[in-house]
Amino acid sequence: MNYRVDILLFDKFETLDVFGPVEILGKLPEIFKLNFISVDGGLVESSQKVKVETNLYTSDDALKILFVPGGNGTREKVNDNEFINFIENMSKEAKYIISVCTGSALLAKAGIINGKRATTNKRAFKWVTEQNEDVLWVKEARWIRDGKIFTSSGVSAGMDMALGFIEELIGKEKALEISKSIEYLWNEDSNYDPFFKMYE
Repeated sequence: MNYRVDILLFDKFETLDVFGPVEILGKLPEIFKLNFISVDGGLVESSQKVKVETNLYTSDDALKILFVPGGNGTREKVNDNEFINFIENMSKEAKYIISVCTGSALLAKAGIINGKRATTNKRAFKWVTEQNEDVLWVKEARWIRDGKIFTSSGVSAGMDMALGFIEELIGKEKALEISKSIEYLWNEDSNYDPFFKMYE
């Protein structure tokens, strides 16, 4: 099975939200084709001033994974109706939808996770959950899968979720192999979330 991973970038996205999972998914180029996209294409700059060249979104028959990071830029983007509609339209064509950190605020605003279990950055939990009360927000979780949608807690949690996603699609052995290859201690338990207590 081959998937095109449409990684949605916007100004002031969080660098590790994107490049942690990209490192992991990029270890399987025969399965995941990484495709950085934005509304207008061209250069997009992260909160840490990392510039990434992006493509325009293509609506076609490819098996697609929509990947939505978080970051400071989400604070503005939740109120950008054109951007939210863009996400909603792409979500309809996606086989899987993945968000990291406050990226779930964008999914929530687009109505994509209504009635679904989801999580987000615990430090920003109050703000994110205010974006849509029809989501079944889970406070204590490193990441969550509800059907075709995966959401994770803050920043580095996206790496744990990316490995969890690979475990679901391909198997635990492959996820462990990748975590070892990048010398990363994978938090395998999606319910283990030490940060939710810190921000209670």
